[in-house]
Amino acid sequence: MILAGFSSWGLLATSRSGNAPELPPTATNPNPTPSITPNQNASVIDKSNSSPVSVTQNPANTVTLSIYQADSQCETLIPEKVDVPTTNSANAAVGKVLEQVNSSDFELAGYRVNLNSSSGVATIDLRLSPDSRRHFASLSTCERFALFGSLRKTLIENSPLKIKEVRFTEQGQEIYL
Repeated sequence: MILAGFSSWGLLATSRSGNAPELPPTATNPNPTPSITPNQNASVIDKSNSSPVSVTQNPANTVTLSIYQADSQCETLIPEKVDVPTTNSANAAVGKVLEQVNSSDFELAGYRVNLNSSSGVATIDLRLSPDSRRHFASLSTCERFALFGSLRKTLIENSPLKIKEVRFTEQGQEIYL
């Protein structure tokens, strides 16, 4: 499962095993990590906890993937190698891309990645924060390229994921831009 939270530095995504213990409230972590029913493909962005949750991952249980981010002129997507957990690697790759996509007026509250392994289609269901002042339709061409282009290329270009097509929805409804 991926848990992610907003902090003053942007979106932070960390991987948690279903068996990892909850962090106790401390001076550096005043809010315990929320208890979430395990769902292999679901991700939650918790804005109440600005402290990073650190979990050590055994390198043997990871795979190196390329995630793509838009360059400063929004002309091309630049790859960056990252290690993600072997299980649920598509979901983790999406989380890594979304770490970079956040602004003061456009906030994501979460996402879900559904994979159809027989057709090779991945559907990313994005959830806007209720506090977000902007919606998907109000994104500039550059912001759309950075968000949707990065996600699409990240999933399709990584052959271990076996994804041929990426679709985007918002709370189950197809996103048309």
